[in-house]
Amino acid sequence: MAEDETGRLLEKLDIGQKVRLLTGASNWRTYAEPAVGLRPVMMSDGPAGVRGETWDERRTSLVLPSPTALAASWDEELVHDLGGLLAAEARRKGVQVLLAPTLNLHRSPLGGRHFECFSEDPLLTSRTGVAFVKGVQEGGVAATAKHFVANDAETDRLHVDVRVTERALRELYLAPFEAAVDAGVWAVMSAYNKVNGVTMSASPLLEWPLKGDRPLRGNGPAQGGWGFDGLVVSDWGAVRSLLGSARSGQDLAMPGPESPWAAGLPAAVAAGLIDEARIDDKIRRLLRLARRVGALGEPAPVRRPLTPPTGERALLRRAVAAGTVLLRNERGVLPLDPARLRRVAVIGPQATAVRIQGGGSAEVFPSSVVTPLEGIEAALREAGEAPVGVGTGGRAEVTYTPGLPPYTRPRPLDPAWTRDPRDGEPGVLVRLLDAQGAELHAEHRLSGRIVEPARVAGAVTVEIRALVRPARSGSWTLGVGGWGLISLSVDGRTLLSDEFPLDSDDPTRVHVSPPYRCVRAELTEGVESEVVARRRLDAGTGVATLLAAAPPPGDAPTALAAAVAAARAADVAVVVVGTTEESESEGRDRESLALPDGQDALVRAVARANPRTVVLVNSGGPVALPWHREVPALLLAWFPGQEAGHGLADVLFGRAEPGGRLPTTWALAQEDVPVLDTLPRDGRLPYEEGVHIGHRAWLRAGARPAYWFGHGLGYTTWTYEGMEAPSAVGGDGADGAVAGIDVRVRLRNTGPRRGREVVQVYVARTDTAVDRPVRALAGYAAVEAGPGEETVATVRLAARALSHWSTDGGRWETEPGEFTLLAGSSAGELPLRTTVRVAASGPLAPDASMESALR
Repeated sequence: MAEDETGRLLEKLDIGQKVRLLTGASNWRTYAEPAVGLRPVMMSDGPAGVRGETWDERRTSLVLPSPTALAASWDEELVHDLGGLLAAEARRKGVQVLLAPTLNLHRSPLGGRHFECFSEDPLLTSRTGVAFVKGVQEGGVAATAKHFVANDAETDRLHVDVRVTERALRELYLAPFEAAVDAGVWAVMSAYNKVNGVTMSASPLLEWPLKGDRPLRGNGPAQGGWGFDGLVVSDWGAVRSLLGSARSGQDLAMPGPESPWAAGLPAAVAAGLIDEARIDDKIRRLLRLARRVGALGEPAPVRRPLTPPTGERALLRRAVAAGTVLLRNERGVLPLDPARLRRVAVIGPQATAVRIQGGGSAEVFPSSVVTPLEGIEAALREAGEAPVGVGTGGRAEVTYTPGLPPYTRPRPLDPAWTRDPRDGEPGVLVRLLDAQGAELHAEHRLSGRIVEPARVAGAVTVEIRALVRPARSGSWTLGVGGWGLISLSVDGRTLLSDEFPLDSDDPTRVHVSPPYRCVRAELTEGVESEVVARRRLDAGTGVATLLAAAPPPGDAPTALAAAVAAARAADVAVVVVGTTEESESEGRDRESLALPDGQDALVRAVARANPRTVVLVNSGGPVALPWHREVPALLLAWFPGQEAGHGLADVLFGRAEPGGRLPTTWALAQEDVPVLDTLPRDGRLPYEEGVHIGHRAWLRAGARPAYWFGHGLGYTTWTYEGMEAPSAVGGDGADGAVAGIDVRVRLRNTGPRRGREVVQVYVARTDTAVDRPVRALAGYAAVEAGPGEETVATVRLAARALSHWSTDGGRWETEPGEFTLLAGSSAGELPLRTTVRVAASGPLAPDASMESALR
């Protein structure tokens, strides 16, 4: 549809119809408007899977590795393919707008939601995000670049005022969004937070640079907009005012049907407080989005999934290995040879309860999960060394011990040990009751996590009822998650009845992950007890109700001793450790980088017992590794998605190379981190470090982390032999602009097997009048070669790599003089260097935009 057709459609709408369209019709849908052939547009979280319109564990989703794992692959082709997989999932669920990717940066390792973001670096985030956007949108589904902008921590995330310089905004935090716009992203989500005193849903940044006209040539102070022609949707509930947000570049307030716009916008337009032309621009953008996703005019042809289900699982499995980072591999412990193994000890609670995704609004429900234990057993079984027996795989016997006592924090009731008292099936019974306690609706659910019950007129109470069959006798902790009037009974005896008033306006805490109200109950092993939780469905108390339990506390020394004994008796010990939902999740930042629950002591004890110990770290972001030099092999698995076990086993046994490189610098200890603070003071969070975050901050501090940004080993070795770059650039254009350059890096595979290397080029400058990083990532390229083979990586450096944002001129400028280019395998391992002289200063040419950095 041409733009003039959009104008004709606008003429068919009166102001009431227009204003109605600018607030969502429901939690996830926009309004239809038959007068112009507009159908509802459905949106859904999230970056690691497509949930759909409802929170229902019976409606399952494919679960990808977390965005940190995707960025760790440094593989845009893979990320593009995974974006296409998400598009197919979205179409299967009737979703037209995917609320991803998250382009915020890992400013501090304490950020609680970093599993949903890509990296600490603006270039790596940009290139990964662009690949994600293109993969999704080529599948006919809109991608949404979020959260615009500087939404890099969770503490007081709805109201915090981030204070950041214009230069840091342009060079770091806005850069990935600019790249997404250059790539043609169809939607951008405004964040909850404020930036420099203005909440983002009312921020001038939505108009400039986001929607400002792109320059025809040059990039002078009156130019430099990005020309975004898509829709700006709010984060859920982020539009909290009327005039400021309506006068800004904000286009759609979500969710609906209630919002400040729905309540006040018609009168504000009628009173002349808001120009109708501004409303028309918002409607044009909404119609443009609807046209792009097939919700306007004639329905778009149905796009079929790109791959069959077996292909989907194979892609997810490959992605696990591609993002797994081998941090350490002393004495050639990895890869493991199944033919040389007789006993493998698998240790750690997360070997059987692996975290495949982060918690919060983007969480989805997988149809199946392959745990590390299952993956190891399957790999050994497939090795075909011997018939399979109980607890064995192939010729190697696999033993499992958690090494730690059971978690004492409640987890939602699991169908493995609960059943519906009405039909006897594994799971729970959920009922909706009227004011007299009569049943209005009943359904069988699969777990005690009821985030969104059915909606039934007249329902005033939700009830979760289950027969619980405990595996151990003792004092169990039972918990009900939710707000308002809550009760809990066991076998007819009321243990809890109280009112819990709402204490937060954070949507995740209110609607998705409310706190547990806990009691203790004596339960007997193997004897079923009926547990009943009820919550009154008062307005304003959220929708989620959770029924959870935790077993009696175990004995830590006994559990540790069992792990040590298993490790001593094995040829190799594989220990799986990681974060928990309490230590790393949306809605709160982390208080500590330490692994919780005695896991550090477990690793050290196992490593002392078995010199062939492999540690897998299952976390979304960095954790402290005080024992890292005590273990010979260390793998970082991130949150690896539903194919976790198979993909990790492929790496462990050498079927696949660990393809990952760190997207974020990892510290040895929390006190070493140069940029750590996520705690606002008087409502403000100052980004005092300016452009120095991540590896840039470590370099400025003169400190050495445990593992540098970009680090990652494979199963072969590489020698960097030489690099070539132009000796001088600049002054070629009519305005003296600087062009991008190509750097050629020659390297050789000096190891025993074929491998892949990510060649990284950093830029540095010492003689400068500008506050520059000691060095910063300027470009990268991946190469493959067989044993003994030489290969050449051509790394494209856009002009931005040699430039800075001038706040005086309001533009990108390049300082004349000599720059040093360094090449190698990480920010801390750069054996090659050369220099390039910039001959002239000037504004950047149009082909030096972020888009050229991504070609």
